[in-house]
Amino acid sequence: MAKRIERFEDFIAWQKARRLTHDIYLATSQGRFAADFGLKDQIRRASVSSMSNVAEGFERGKPGEFHQFLSIAKGSCAELRSQLYVAFDAGYIGQQEFESLMQQATEVGQIIGGLRLSVERRREALRR
Repeated sequence: MAKRIERFEDFIAWQKARRLTHDIYLATSQGRFAADFGLKDQIRRASVSSMSNVAEGFERGKPGEFHQFLSIAKGSCAELRSQLYVAFDAGYIGQQEFESLMQQATEVGQIIGGLRLSVERRREALRR
């Protein structure tokens, strides 16, 4: 039997989103990226949104709300990936950093998607 998660910090999705947010903050603090306040702020907000929505949705304590917040978190990962293309195309980050951050963002989105599916199944089981 799987261990029941009692804190949002125990979710792998949140842990990996936190690491991604850390790495986004590092990347956006460097060189020309740091001077592009609009893109820097937007990509940071998208990253923070992913981890924050996992936390907020879980803490609300209702599967339906958690599912909704996970959908928002997954959407924020997609927004972040789109913004990484902008940063790469503008020359703010190199190929290696782009690929690393993109891989992390993709993984976080996949994990959140899996968690969302699990929550959906749980919701359906509770309805029966």
